[in-house]
Amino acid sequence: MLNIKNLSFSVESDNGELQIIKDMSIAFEPGKFYVITGPNGGGKSTLAKLMMGIEKPTSGQILLDGQDIADMTISERARLGIGYAFQTPARFKGLTVSDLLALSGTGDMNPCDLLHDVGLCAIDYLDRNIDASLSGGELKRIEIATIIARDLKVAIFDEPEAGIDLWSFQKLVETFKKVHEKYKTTLIIISHQERIINLAEEVLVIAEGEIKEVTTKDQILSDFAEKEFSCELSEKCVGGTNDVI
Repeated sequence: MLNIKNLSFSVESDNGELQIIKDMSIAFEPGKFYVITGPNGGGKSTLAKLMMGIEKPTSGQILLDGQDIADMTISERARLGIGYAFQTPARFKGLTVSDLLALSGTGDMNPCDLLHDVGLCAIDYLDRNIDASLSGGELKRIEIATIIARDLKVAIFDEPEAGIDLWSFQKLVETFKKVHEKYKTTLIIISHQERIINLAEEVLVIAEGEIKEVTTKDQILSDFAEKEFSCELSEKCVGGTNDVI
């Protein structure tokens, strides 16, 4: 279990100390699918970076199976079973997909099976370079394959839909659904997208550095439908139909 207790994170600004995460507490249960959503600038990505160790908390605890990892490095957390996927996956000139999966995995996973699980044909991808010849959607799914290869306890994805086209996004949603059904990894996905939220077992709404609500996908999508209907009546609604918040 990943347990966040009284977590806070502040930075210095021109106007003094700016508190981005405010005394936040939440327990993520093993094997459960979570989506974190909320307005931009609310602290979602910062929370993800704190869990991975990219940022260090000002105060509070981050417990993995009872062990406080708040002062551990990214590498130490990775070895304990936490993985993180950035909004824009890295490209590696001269490194093939096969090489990347071999570097990422524990040795127990077949690379062909990994690519199949993320909806890619192994024969078409194993020998390809991780470079500009791959689309954003292909890169995202290859990155998910590297996450699965590590047999993680917790996998965190920061807005995985960013920068990909509609067709690739649909394939990405199918990939997350399949991975969740097959593996026991706790999935934590930051997203505004209705189709990703619809996969969640629990939804966390974060705004102003605080958890404003812990709810179900049905409730938040119902709230979204009411909000969209209200916007239509007032003719002041702006934004895409798949953007919940």
